Amino acid sequence: MNPHQGPLLTKIDFPDDLKKLKLEELPALCEELRSFIIEVMSENPGHLGASLGAVELAVAIHYVYDTPYDKIIWDVGHQAYAHKILTGRKERFTTIRKHHGISGFPKMSESEFDAFGVGHSSTSISAALGMGVAARLDQNKDRHHVAIIGDGAMTGGMAMEALNNGGVSKANLLVILNDNQIAIDKNVGAIKDYLADIVTSRTYNKFRDKIWFLMGGGTKYGKNSRAIVKQLGNAVKTTLLKSGNLFEAFNFRYFGPVDGNDVIRLAKLLTDMKDIQGPKLLHVHTIKGKGFEKAEKDQTVYHAPGIFDKDTGTIKVDKCQGLAPKYQTVFGQTIIELAEQNPKIVGITPAMSTGCSLNLMMEKMPGRTFDVGIAEQHAVTFSAGLAAAGYIPFCNIYSTFMQRAYDQVIHDVALQNLPVVFCLDRGGLVGEDGATHHGSFDLAYLRCIPNMTIASPMNEEELRNMMYTAQQDNMGPFAIRYPKGRGVMPNWKTPMKPMQVGKGRKIRDGKEAVILTLGHVGNYAVTVCEAIEKSGVSIAHYDLRFLKPIDEELLHEVFGRFHKIITVEDGTIQGGMGSAILEFAADHGYQATIKRLGIPDRFIEQGSVTDLHRECGYDVDGIQKALQELLSLPISPSIPAERK
Repeated sequence: MNPHQGPLLTKIDFPDDLKKLKLEELPALCEELRSFIIEVMSENPGHLGASLGAVELAVAIHYVYDTPYDKIIWDVGHQAYAHKILTGRKERFTTIRKHHGISGFPKMSESEFDAFGVGHSSTSISAALGMGVAARLDQNKDRHHVAIIGDGAMTGGMAMEALNNGGVSKANLLVILNDNQIAIDKNVGAIKDYLADIVTSRTYNKFRDKIWFLMGGGTKYGKNSRAIVKQLGNAVKTTLLKSGNLFEAFNFRYFGPVDGNDVIRLAKLLTDMKDIQGPKLLHVHTIKGKGFEKAEKDQTVYHAPGIFDKDTGTIKVDKCQGLAPKYQTVFGQTIIELAEQNPKIVGITPAMSTGCSLNLMMEKMPGRTFDVGIAEQHAVTFSAGLAAAGYIPFCNIYSTFMQRAYDQVIHDVALQNLPVVFCLDRGGLVGEDGATHHGSFDLAYLRCIPNMTIASPMNEEELRNMMYTAQQDNMGPFAIRYPKGRGVMPNWKTPMKPMQVGKGRKIRDGKEAVILTLGHVGNYAVTVCEAIEKSGVSIAHYDLRFLKPIDEELLHEVFGRFHKIITVEDGTIQGGMGSAILEFAADHGYQATIKRLGIPDRFIEQGSVTDLHRECGYDVDGIQKALQELLSLPISPSIPAERK
């Protein structure tokens, strides 16, 4: 793919090239950037809407600041595509999120212009503040530090902690609040309402225009800078909002709101603000999906729309995915069924209602479904409070984001043995989002927590039965982890029934060796065993279902019959299911050759799930190879490509 580059963009490889443009040329460049992003994203799916909305921000920042000497930190990074294009990665942009391509998020090892690696929300202010303090200690007082954070990420507690610290730091720090009133789904909570009041306040906007007039429409403050800043600060505090300004209360000088899609005005304003020392916050209002009609109208869908027609915006449906549903859909429909039967069930999500399909319950039972914003720690303890009051909360959090609430899982839920059901979506390798989003560690970090039950379904029926089991009386903390994407059962709406906690199942008997699996990757083992049997080699297969409590009766049977064992899991080898099997063998004095397959002890980059499973060696070919090595046999089963 060779995407079209406009006449201005063709000349720009780095920010130094950008600075050669005249100020009045910047709007045209923004349109060229926007068209370039749309063209690439139409064939190579990525985070479209946020990046379209932040084009002018990226251009203005790199036009005004001396990057990479000045440090620019993007929160989360969904919106940083224009930044990547302007900083030496234009020619490689078509590889974004692909296997061995460039990352979909800013990444320090990829470019010196990526001052800090991101992917999870609400980290930018803390990182920029740390760099700002370091610059002061190093006597680099002329170095600027800019954190660009969205209004969704601003709801994260860590952002508030950073503002609290930053306001007394005296660091040369600028926080740009990119307010588009949406994260992936519509933002929720009091901060969202507060920002909306600022943006829509007539008094505030009149005073904003007064600020602009006093600044001479973008000229330098000059001799009157101290007097003007003092006047602005006092007026903001006493005039504009009845309750005072939140950011001024944190001791940040507040400017805005201004149009974040007006690149000329932004560039002038940022130029003027460079002369103001200390912590300051610029509130800009942008449009997510700016310049692409469908993305502006349906901002949730076009956050990451997949493949689409670049001219019409029509999303192209992949007809080759089969009829099996996504695990997320199974969860979303099953929790409604359970909630209709059990009035004590409630649903909780930290700003991922559409992604995890809790939006289905939200539409049908709005009073029993809670989106708490980007606040995973709060989501867990909020769930604990509901459980302590007699409810059964299904707290759905992506596996990678559950890491942020680890203390709350231990202290507020497990220690008190409260019946919170953790539905860990996106367990295992998730694909193109890469290292920051893989759910690699949950099996390992949950396994050591007392009172915790850990289950992982091999198919849709098992997910439904695990959810049914988890909401029964006296279950305590119960974690169910499942992958992103589709299952294997087109006819998945089977009647739900309770499962015996801690009991696995034998899928296939065999003689030469045994494969132990946990979760969806067990389907790879099914394929391998079926194919290898045709070669005259007999392999047994057991699906554990539960990592904790582990099925000791099943394992005694396995170690009593087999001396060659392969474990397969879609999680980190260190501390995961394979480690649990080794511990069991050691504790009971069993001797066996055990080969563990799973995510190796390194961070796995982006790529398709198929590519990454192959890279990590636990896809169909990887399991087959492990059996060949374990049995020292030339096994060459005929496995159809579509089953790998």
